[in-house]
Amino acid sequence: MPPPLNSGGFWETLTSTVIASGARQSQPHADGTDCFVISFLAMTVAVLHLSQVMIKVYTIYYALTQYYKKVLDLEFTLTFIVQKTGSVSPVKTRYFIMKAITRRDMLKKSASVIGAAACGQMLLESANAQNAKPKVYFTKDLSAEGLKKMYSLINGNLKGKIAVKVHTGEPKGPNIIPREWVKALMPSVPNSTIVECNVYYGSPRQTTQGHREILRTNGWTFCQVDIMDENGDINLPVNGGKWFKDIAVGKNLVNYDSMLVLTHFKGHTMGGFGGSLKNISIGCASGKNGKKQLHTPEDGNQWGFTGERFMENMAEGGKAVIDFFAPKIAYINVMRNMSVDCDCAGTSAAKPNVPDLGILASTDIVAIDQACIDMIYKLPESKGKRDMIERIESRQGLRQLTYMKELGMGNNEYELVNV
Repeated sequence: MPPPLNSGGFWETLTSTVIASGARQSQPHADGTDCFVISFLAMTVAVLHLSQVMIKVYTIYYALTQYYKKVLDLEFTLTFIVQKTGSVSPVKTRYFIMKAITRRDMLKKSASVIGAAACGQMLLESANAQNAKPKVYFTKDLSAEGLKKMYSLINGNLKGKIAVKVHTGEPKGPNIIPREWVKALMPSVPNSTIVECNVYYGSPRQTTQGHREILRTNGWTFCQVDIMDENGDINLPVNGGKWFKDIAVGKNLVNYDSMLVLTHFKGHTMGGFGGSLKNISIGCASGKNGKKQLHTPEDGNQWGFTGERFMENMAEGGKAVIDFFAPKIAYINVMRNMSVDCDCAGTSAAKPNVPDLGILASTDIVAIDQACIDMIYKLPESKGKRDMIERIESRQGLRQLTYMKELGMGNNEYELVNV
């Protein structure tokens, strides 16, 4: 058993957890993984959290449990730590970082991290920082310049290879974010690639070949577009989900370090509204498997999940993506040409009858989608407002927001900053 670290209440909690774990499993496990390893694993997760390595606690847990399948108390130990720390900016890693790691390597890496972090600050973020209202920036400047301005306000954490998730539309789709705006933005987003996934409904975009033809038809030829599930998919864990343990996303998603979620805010046939959540949840789910998980129950009814259950499915799918990238993820919602139908409807979408409002940007997905909804509800009375609200409420779309908050994905109380 490693010696206790007497550095305050957090370490006392951690030490008692490790001791409790060791007491429950006093004998080495059949695969040779003893309680000393469990202790080091627990301490490593906690110290990574404190040393700004930024690897998601649950992602580590998920990967470790795939390797140490016989360590009965690993789940108990890690879950306890997550609960005690409140998952305040838990540390982040690639989904597959723990693959093929040996017991000796694990001990060496754990000891190295603990030694390096011993000199670090005890707590990365205070409760005050966690509870502070996130900023949602807003401009009425619906233009390429307005879009670039919004990006400049929320791009601080976007590093490395950046995925720009945008809906590129069905053939000749009239309501998507103008390509000229995106073309003007891309040079401001270094080392960036537009990313998409194939679709689940009947469309040329069901196949990669058909999808690429539509990209050419719609003019997305000014930069690379990565169809992330072109070569299959990969499962990302859903931390704290009640419906899914993991979600299948486009395999190429793990090739990126950061994500800019560039969303056309509008209504949605099934979700009530389509904001940043819909863009990363449905949008990053692989066409053959991930979207099927989110839409289709075991009875085979393709669109069988509806209402609150579908909203919760979307939230869990979105959480998997956010947990992979956090904190290197940011959101822009463009409130323009807002039909009650999704851009998936293409030219058959209902004509927009809600006024164009502007562009919003934030680093908090709950805050930005909530702010868009609040703006819709605060519009002067009109047929367009009534139609949009009827679409949202008839599908129980507001459950997207409440369930995201329950999952700890963000804050629905925000500070609106006019730019």
